[in-house]
Amino acid sequence: MRATDPVTTTAPSRPPVPTPPSPRSGPLGRLGVWVTAHARTTTVVWLLLVVGLGFFAPRVESALSGAGWQADGSDSVAARELAVDHFGGNASSAIQVVVQSDDGPVTEGPGAGVLAEATDLLTADDRIGTVMQPQPGATLSPDGSTAILLAGAGADTNEMVRVADDLKGPLEELSTGTVQVNPTGASLLWSDFNEANLDAMLKSEMLSWPVTLGILVLAFGALVAAGLPLLLTLAGLVASAGSLVLINELVPVSIWAMNFAMMFALALGIDYALFLVVRFRAARMGAGVSPVRAIAETMDTAGKAVLLSGVTVLISLSAVMLVPSPSFRSMAGGIMLAVVFVLAATLTLLPLVLFKLDHRINRLALPWVRAGEHRSPRFARWGELLWKRPVAFGVGSLLILLALAAPIVGLTTAMPSIKVLPEDASARVGYDQVQEAFGEGAPGTLQVVASGDDATAVGSVLSDDPGIAGVMPAMPAVDGTDLVLVQAVPTVDPSDPALSTLVDRLRADLPASALVGGAAVENLDLKDQLDRSTPLVIGVVLVLGFLLLLVALQAPLISLLGTLASLLSTAAAFGVARLIFQEGIGAGFFGFESQGFLDAWAPVFFFAMIFAIAMDYTVFLLASAKEHYERSGDPREAMIGALAHSGRVIFAAGAVMVAVFFTFALSGPLPPKEMGIILGIAVLLDAFLVRLVLLPVMLRLTGSAAWWSPRWLTRVLPSIRFAHD
Repeated sequence: MRATDPVTTTAPSRPPVPTPPSPRSGPLGRLGVWVTAHARTTTVVWLLLVVGLGFFAPRVESALSGAGWQADGSDSVAARELAVDHFGGNASSAIQVVVQSDDGPVTEGPGAGVLAEATDLLTADDRIGTVMQPQPGATLSPDGSTAILLAGAGADTNEMVRVADDLKGPLEELSTGTVQVNPTGASLLWSDFNEANLDAMLKSEMLSWPVTLGILVLAFGALVAAGLPLLLTLAGLVASAGSLVLINELVPVSIWAMNFAMMFALALGIDYALFLVVRFRAARMGAGVSPVRAIAETMDTAGKAVLLSGVTVLISLSAVMLVPSPSFRSMAGGIMLAVVFVLAATLTLLPLVLFKLDHRINRLALPWVRAGEHRSPRFARWGELLWKRPVAFGVGSLLILLALAAPIVGLTTAMPSIKVLPEDASARVGYDQVQEAFGEGAPGTLQVVASGDDATAVGSVLSDDPGIAGVMPAMPAVDGTDLVLVQAVPTVDPSDPALSTLVDRLRADLPASALVGGAAVENLDLKDQLDRSTPLVIGVVLVLGFLLLLVALQAPLISLLGTLASLLSTAAAFGVARLIFQEGIGAGFFGFESQGFLDAWAPVFFFAMIFAIAMDYTVFLLASAKEHYERSGDPREAMIGALAHSGRVIFAAGAVMVAVFFTFALSGPLPPKEMGIILGIAVLLDAFLVRLVLLPVMLRLTGSAAWWSPRWLTRVLPSIRFAHD
């Protein structure tokens, strides 16, 4: 504490009056003091943001799109677009209404009446294209008990999911005692999945908020302090939800963007607020500096680490934009937008709230809490133990991580199967009925669009292929275009790996004008695109993560080691994911049906998310270590001091993240479970094993070399200091 800094030991009767910051304050310190000096302006801006954007937030679930899982530029997407434009919407996004009679032929008696009512319901919707009646040998089963009404897609894939939302209820209500009506198809699949996913998200949110608040109360020791991160995160989420609705007016945004953003922003927002609140309390109640000085010091140290952490997260997620798929790009963009709002709230609104509350931040405190304690004696002792026995702890943690990462070698991926839906979902019931009535491969019917001159050749190739169970007659374009649509039923289930081999063979044998499509083929093309994009995304994330650490720390060795440590914890998380989701270990406990593989979108998307979180903790720990090294020049003080001052925050933040992520694994369809379990395990390993054991050991073993930097590099990089003078 400086002699010139006033000491306040009792709560003031009114909020303190802002005074100019120290001339030595950095940009973030001056920002923190500016918002306290312009409290009304800051408050009005945030009220306008939250209220203005919050006006649109309630529409987020209905406005955002439900499709977009496609590889832009692929043959299958091109085939679907041609089918929509020239064949009455007989495309992968068409709605299939399965009508099944338990009492005689479905085209007679009560079944005929239900088919007529369903036809009227479909034709009344102007978003539906041509409604095609059941055809013997194609959409009418051999025994006559099952028929498929095909409602052509008269709109884009996102709108067709909304059509499914609107019509599936009325269609199902047409069922009688002897006739069942179950709409199915790709649009219904996404409609049912999004509905199940929304229910799961809401249940998880209801569970995660009280659990999170409980952990925060234990971490902060005071109810008021614990509530700040939740309130700020909520403000950021409301603003981001409203923004996504507005952006969706210009560019389709996947509903998954909001679902992921809710979980990710909640976890990160708590992290950031936790770091700042702890530092403010240490400066104000521990060191006894003035409120303004405490804000400036908090922002120049913890605020700088939070800003760098947020930039790291944004950079990691931006790499997902390299995947040419609307769903991936909008999901990454949605999370990034939420992080920007949460980061902005943390760096502008939180300093103002801390300044105004001052000592009142400790209201409703637990009796054993010492509000000004920043250096944790327990984590200091832990740091000293690691300093004395670095090899034992380092080798032990490394072996655990390598053992957990080893199963990643046998990891296989595929696009989600019908098993991701609840067993009673309409799309899954209809899928099973189609498979039972028309054959194993019927739900994955292939659609081949070709020029009219190649119609005979296309039919011959399809008929001669052993992987095709049946070929339907070529359908001419309804608008007179010189195109034909030939549909073929494979012999295997859409999730069978043999389907990929069949599609590759057909694409090699069919005429050059032929485009092979269908819902199952679109999944295969997306998986192929993901397989090609994943190495690029991983490489970009690693390089950008290393460069950001290098700029922040200006120390090549520890920046490289920190990046490699994050990669190791990520690999361990995916190794565990293989055991759970591919091998089915613990499937009964977590309440899901194993598909025998990990969903294909998980590696590229989860890698970016996990690496972002891992680097988040890396920045927190190493920023604190660099601050101590700048003050003392002593590697021992840097390592032990970093654990003593940031270990408790990392531990608490990690516990909150694990709780948040695992609550999302308790309910709902399989993909949210994958997300919650994989991210939860990743945080568990990274926060408690890598950041609190392995990375401090690396600091111990490298000593002063961890912070060495060549002169030419220090001249090139901007000067960034974490110590507050």
